[in-house]
Amino acid sequence: MKTGYLIDMDGVIYRENQLVPGAMDFVQTLAATGTPFLFLTNNSAPTPEDLAVRLKHLGIQGLTARHFYTSALNTADFLSETDPNCTVFVIGEGGILTALHERKIANDALRPSYVVVGEGATTMEKLSKAHECLERGARLLATNPDNWCPVSSEKTRPGTGATAAFLEASTGRRAYYLGKPNGYMFHRARRKLTELAMGVPEHVVMIGDTMETDIRGAFEAGMQSFLVLSGSTQLEAVGDYVYQPTRVLQSVADLTEEVKTGKASDRLNSPVFGNKGPHGGKSGHRHQTDIFALHKPRPRPAMTK
Repeated sequence: MKTGYLIDMDGVIYRENQLVPGAMDFVQTLAATGTPFLFLTNNSAPTPEDLAVRLKHLGIQGLTARHFYTSALNTADFLSETDPNCTVFVIGEGGILTALHERKIANDALRPSYVVVGEGATTMEKLSKAHECLERGARLLATNPDNWCPVSSEKTRPGTGATAAFLEASTGRRAYYLGKPNGYMFHRARRKLTELAMGVPEHVVMIGDTMETDIRGAFEAGMQSFLVLSGSTQLEAVGDYVYQPTRVLQSVADLTEEVKTGKASDRLNSPVFGNKGPHGGKSGHRHQTDIFALHKPRPRPAMTK
């Protein structure tokens, strides 16, 4: 069975409302060769149908809802598997509400089993209501741990992790974070990929642009991981992490020919490295006291906890 791919979206397939160069050819090649693939996103706001329409507008045709797995679906799967008779009070919109409804998980604003935090605008009124529910004994569940999310190349917005942190601080309750890098997200995604492939892929590879979610989650799930530099991670930052990607690519365009031929590249592990470092081409800068460390900006906390 061929290699199967789990593919992040923002920063990997598109940036803002533009496809990453080569992304369309890559996805079309996956489909044409029968290579199993599944888009994996921490964004709980859109439904899979919404995501298929978005990619269609960007020029990628032929995708359906079955090609997408979101943190909203992951949260609904988690609750239906672990506590199928539960009720929820939701801070979020769109995808998380739909996913819970499809699993027949009822909304409850009085004494819910869980407060579920997802993507979307909120108000102090809703936060206060969630606070009250948690004080009455509800448990706190977040669709993903992202503290912030990119809006454009110059702007971000608060993410689910920031909203959950507000409730953690106000109530003293600790949230459980689903989505990437939680192993349950990767476990369910691998299962869904197997269903799509109608068999177990020989290898499963996570392709992503974020070290804290995509690469860490794949590493902890025992998967190979390909980091692309078309999104939020800069090459010089890779060496700061204890866990490392299997390969580092400029973009998914680096993989198109490999998918067509079915043969892995002979370009070491990472085409972006022009010179082989002491660690076989996967080396990054490991700063302790050198000049780069002293001048390296730290503009914000990590995307996730």
